[in-house]
Amino acid sequence: MRLTSSLLLPLLSTSVPISVHFALYKPDGILSQFVNNGKLKRHQKMLPALPSVHRLDCAKLMACGRLDEMSEGLILLTTCGKMSRAVTYGLGEERKKISKEYWVEVDGNITDEAIEKLSGGVAIGEGEKQYVTGQCEAWRIEEEPSHLTTSRRRKIRDSRHGPTSWVAVTIKEGKNRQVRRMTAAVGFPTLRLVRVRIGGVTLEGLESGDIKEVTTDEILSELGTAAQMALNDDDTSN
Repeated sequence: MRLTSSLLLPLLSTSVPISVHFALYKPDGILSQFVNNGKLKRHQKMLPALPSVHRLDCAKLMACGRLDEMSEGLILLTTCGKMSRAVTYGLGEERKKISKEYWVEVDGNITDEAIEKLSGGVAIGEGEKQYVTGQCEAWRIEEEPSHLTTSRRRKIRDSRHGPTSWVAVTIKEGKNRQVRRMTAAVGFPTLRLVRVRIGGVTLEGLESGDIKEVTTDEILSELGTAAQMALNDDDTSN
């Protein structure tokens, strides 16, 4: 169920210890942060600039990881520090990672060879600071996702500048700008990046800028019951 802001604000303003989690469809052009770190440029906007987020008690919310300013899609917000760490770094002594799925528009018609390289792991970085990504799932998206065509402020480019294509990539790592660096490494630079899933939470039912409440179990569903119970021990809302 999507909660309205009039319901969310009292929920976050209560003095009773409570952990709540939200799924936000972040538009492009928004920084994934709540606090100005002193490096904010005049034209840049943070999450509270979105009406759906502004009406919440932002002092109690934190973002679980980040999306680049010009990237779009799913970002989780939470009042629970443990959940934020679980989504970003993994859960438990084994650091079980939650998978994240991205739909990526790249420059040119991506080849089967490039997709195979993405799946097997590629070297990203510069000079001695090379990092080889782990194996992941990657596949071609045959048709442009129609539900994404109206979610961006302006079109990436028109057909006069050459063809583009879409590829889906699912990873459990979280290196800085990893997916963009991966597609560049196989010869197909990223033009547009949309995160469509984190764990068991997807963009389904959300339009750009929308927010909805999600549960611990939804987020951690792929890690199994034991992982959910480990985090639920400290989550009085579930």
